[in-house]
Amino acid sequence: MREKKKKRTWPKVIFILLALVIIASGGYLFTVYKSFTNTMETMHQPIDREKSEKRAEQITLKEKEPFSVLLLGVDEREGDKGRSDTMIVLTVNPNDNNINMLSIPRDTRTEIIGRDFEDKINHAYAFGNEEMAIATVENFLDIPIDYFVRVNMEGFKDIVDAVGGVDVNSSIAFTLDGYQFKQGINSLDGDEALSFVRMRKEDPNGDFGRQERQRQIIQAVIKKGISFNSLTNFDNIFDALGKNVRTNLTFNEMKDIQQNYKQASSHVEQISIAGSGQTIDGIWYLIVDEQERTRIQDTLQGHLSLK
Repeated sequence: MREKKKKRTWPKVIFILLALVIIASGGYLFTVYKSFTNTMETMHQPIDREKSEKRAEQITLKEKEPFSVLLLGVDEREGDKGRSDTMIVLTVNPNDNNINMLSIPRDTRTEIIGRDFEDKINHAYAFGNEEMAIATVENFLDIPIDYFVRVNMEGFKDIVDAVGGVDVNSSIAFTLDGYQFKQGINSLDGDEALSFVRMRKEDPNGDFGRQERQRQIIQAVIKKGISFNSLTNFDNIFDALGKNVRTNLTFNEMKDIQQNYKQASSHVEQISIAGSGQTIDGIWYLIVDEQERTRIQDTLQGHLSLK
C-alpha cells in the first residue's frame, strides 16, 4: 500500500504572504493618497476668474489640451508679502511630449496691468498678488496663463530637505552665505540650494545664470519628488508642500496632469529671453525689444497650439 504523499504547504504560505504584502501596500498607498488629498486642500488657492481672457473656452485636461503654468518664487518676509523674485512660465504640450520653460528676468521692464504704468515685471505680484502677476505676464507674452504655482522661497529649503537633497551641475565655482560651490556636480541640502539659486552678482551671466540654477533646482526637486524612494518620506514632503506652496490647480486637475501629461515632464526645453540693460530715472531695467518679444510669443503660442 502506497504512502500518501504529504501535501506541499509552501504555495499556501506564499499566497498568504503575498496577500499580506498586498493588503499592507494597499493600506500604505491609501495613507499616502489620503495625506496627499489633505495637502492639496491646503495648497489650493482659487483666483477670481474661471479662465484666461486669452482663451475662448476653458481648457480640458482630460482631453490632453496644451496648458500653461506661471511659477512664482516669492521671498515672503514677516509683515511683507514680498516680490516674485522668480517668474517661470511653463507651457506643456502632451502631443509633442515636452515642456517649454521660460525664465522671465525679474528686472524686465513692461506694463503692469491694472496700474497703467511700466515697471519691473516682478513688482506686479507686490502690487496685486497672483492675479496682477498673471495678467501682466499674459500681456507681456501674449499667451493665456491657465494655472499658477506660488512657492515661498524661504520655505523652499524645506522642500529640498524633504526629498533628501538634490544634485546640481554648476557652471562656475563661487562662495555665498558661507557655502562653497565647486564647478561641476554639487550635492545640496535645503539651505545650500537656496543660496545656490539666489547668487547672481558673481555670475558673469548675471540674472540669466541665476535662472539656469533655478531651473536645475526645480527639475532636480521634481525628479526626486516623483521617485519611488520619496514615498518613504511622504509625510515630510507633503508637510513642506502644504506650508510653502499655493496653486489654483485642483486635486482632480493634478490627477489629470499626472495621468495625461506624465511623459512630457521628461523633456524640458529651456527658452531664454535676450535683452539689454538700461537705466531709467536712476533705476536699472532689462529692456526686451519688440522683435525679441515677438519671437518668444510666437514660440509659446505655437507650443500651446494657439497658432
